[in-house]
Amino acid sequence: MNSIVQPGGVADEWRDRVAAVRRELAEHGPPRSPHGGPDFATVTLPERECDQVRDLLVDERVGTVVEIGLAYAGSALAISEALLRTGSQSPRHVVIDPFQYTAYDGVGWELLRSAGLDDIAELVTEPSQRFLARLADAGFAADAAFVDGSHHFHNVFVDLRFLGEIVRPGGIVLLDDVWWPSAGAAVAYFAVNLGWRPIPGAPVGGTAAPAGGRPRIGAYRLPDPRPTPGFEEFRPFCWFGWGSPGPPESGRRASATAMAPR
Repeated sequence: MNSIVQPGGVADEWRDRVAAVRRELAEHGPPRSPHGGPDFATVTLPERECDQVRDLLVDERVGTVVEIGLAYAGSALAISEALLRTGSQSPRHVVIDPFQYTAYDGVGWELLRSAGLDDIAELVTEPSQRFLARLADAGFAADAAFVDGSHHFHNVFVDLRFLGEIVRPGGIVLLDDVWWPSAGAAVAYFAVNLGWRPIPGAPVGGTAAPAGGRPRIGAYRLPDPRPTPGFEEFRPFCWFGWGSPGPPESGRRASATAMAPR
C-alpha cells in the first residue's frame, strides 16, 4: 500500500467525512438490512464504546491496526477515524470478516468505501484463524488489534495466539464482549501465562454486564519484550465472571493466586 500524504485541510475533510458516516450509522442504522441478517443493534458496538476505542488508539498513535469482525462497520469506522487522526503517513487497517458478504451482504464494506476508507483499509473474507497464521509467518506487524469475531473459545484463543506475534511488543489488543466466559477465559490464558496486562482505566464508563458489572470491552497491553516461558512454567488459568458459577470454595484461593499479576 502506498504512503498517503495528508495535508492538513485534506486530512480534516477526510476525518469529517468518516465522522459523518459514523454518526449517520449510529443514528439511523445501516442503509439496508440484509434479509435474515444479524440484528444491527445486537451485533454493533455502541457509539460510546466506538468513541472509547477511537480515543485509546489515538492516544497510542497507532499506524497499523488489525480488526477481526466487520459486520456493519461501527467499530471499523471508529478505528479508521483514529488512524486518520494520528497523522500516520501510511495508515493501514486490515479487516477480517468471512461473513461480510454471506451474512451482511457487503453493507459494512460499502460504508467504509462511502467514507473513502478503501484507500487505507483492506477486507479479507476468510477465517481469521487461517489468515492471521499467514500474516504472522510473513512477519506482518501491527500497533494494535480489535477482536470481535467468533466468540467460540477455541477461535478466540487462536486469534489471540497469532495476534500476540503480529502486534508489536508494547502494543495493545482490544476485545469486544470479553464479559462472555468464552472470550474472558481465552484472554485469561495470555494474562496469566504471557504477561498481557489490562490497561488501567481503559475503557471507562462503557457498557457493563447486567450481573457483576464486568466491562464489555477488555484492553490489554502486550509485554515488551515478548516472554518465552518454557512449558514447565505453565500456570493454570480460568475465568469466573458473568454466567459462571465460579470455583468450589476450596479452589478459590488457588484460582485467585493464579490470576494475580506476577
